[in-house]
Amino acid sequence: MKTQLIKDILVSAPDGREVTVYGWVRTKRETKNLVFIQVNDGSCFASIQVTLDRDRGITEETEAQLKRISTGASIEATGLLIPSPASGQAVEIQGLAITVLGEAPVETYPLQKKNHSLEFLRDIAHLRPRTNTFGAVARMRSQMAYAIHVFFQERGFNYVHTPIITASDCEGAGEMFQVTTLDLEQLAKAPTTKVDFSRDFFGKPANLTVSGQLEAETYATAVSRVYTFGPTFRAENSNTTRHLAEFWMIEPEVAFYDIYDNMDLAEEFIKFLIRWALEKCPQDMQFFNDRIQPGLIETLTHVLNSDFIRISYTEAMVELEKNAVKFEFKPYWGCDLQSEHERYLTETVYKKPVIVTGYPKEIKAFYMKLNEDGKTVRAMDMLVPGLGEIIGGSEREENLETLEGRITELGLNPEDYWWYLDLRRYGTVPHSGFGLGFERLLLYVTGMGNIRDVIPFPRAPKLAEF
Repeated sequence: MKTQLIKDILVSAPDGREVTVYGWVRTKRETKNLVFIQVNDGSCFASIQVTLDRDRGITEETEAQLKRISTGASIEATGLLIPSPASGQAVEIQGLAITVLGEAPVETYPLQKKNHSLEFLRDIAHLRPRTNTFGAVARMRSQMAYAIHVFFQERGFNYVHTPIITASDCEGAGEMFQVTTLDLEQLAKAPTTKVDFSRDFFGKPANLTVSGQLEAETYATAVSRVYTFGPTFRAENSNTTRHLAEFWMIEPEVAFYDIYDNMDLAEEFIKFLIRWALEKCPQDMQFFNDRIQPGLIETLTHVLNSDFIRISYTEAMVELEKNAVKFEFKPYWGCDLQSEHERYLTETVYKKPVIVTGYPKEIKAFYMKLNEDGKTVRAMDMLVPGLGEIIGGSEREENLETLEGRITELGLNPEDYWWYLDLRRYGTVPHSGFGLGFERLLLYVTGMGNIRDVIPFPRAPKLAEF
């Protein structure tokens, strides 16, 4: 069955040719002689109007089909493409025939023509893509994913698929989902509490990955420029609007890049993605601006046209401590920046995006390059107005002895990282990279308030439906 998308029909010349559209009914309105049906196939924000005129003659079969049509029904509509007298649309279809492909009974279909809360729509995540909001989110998610690949492919990066199942904890935080084929019920009945992992599928403890970074470094030290884009998992018991247990991460890793090159790449990347959203998705972005977050386009345009401020963690802390009374979490040198601190820096102090570098080593991961002062690392966090942190990265520690010391210092087992240490034994090079949470990006460019609304089927504590 060859179909033409509604987004293409809407920009076609109204030359009277016969067209057929397929989609779902948004509304049906009738007068004595006219029937107006708004049909949407999800290809764009707009629907197309199909008008049937009883004065022109409608078959009994078509009349019977019209009686079956209600909001949510799927239909096939054939007619002539003509200029539309209605405001806001250039073309409409002068209907000749309608076939109902799937009914949506008014009594039970949950998406009737009224406003539904986002909380309600989360409970019917299998149907919410049919709404204006989640149709727009789905299209933005697709466009942003494509833009990510375009950005890196145009700059000579290789796309690397890193493993989802791993025996390494990249962040060293231990918040990982365990993967096992052992019989948990039998283990619960066992007389000993010690688990014999030699009997497990992999012969050792295995988990879902929290990051593809360490594996990406192996390829960066072979083909120079790589990026990952895949699912990652955190068993963090955070029931907030900013956390998911399953999310997607973009992680470029570049050989021969220092922290300054890394910051340049991150700034170029974010600006590229914002420009893509504004230029390639104007209808959906206008919807988000008008209905979700007023001023969104202005905020993003400001970021796009700004030179990002670069400051040290110490400089950031000076600014924050000047106004410590404003914060719930009091800032002090050595603390991790909270969202309120990040937004204050970008929205109040500098009024533009900020990249903070030189964090205390105690609050950052083992793989980050140690500065000469022995107290800070070459980490960088990108903060943007309206959100806070959007990117986190660092120059990686390429010195074998220093890296071994950091692993031991943080209580990790060097044997678990033997292959990672080999990268420093054989042809080590300076290299850097960062991570961007895909859903965090989508929150930013859509203005949506809850991260569970920018992923098709959210996974969070006590939430694994669909």
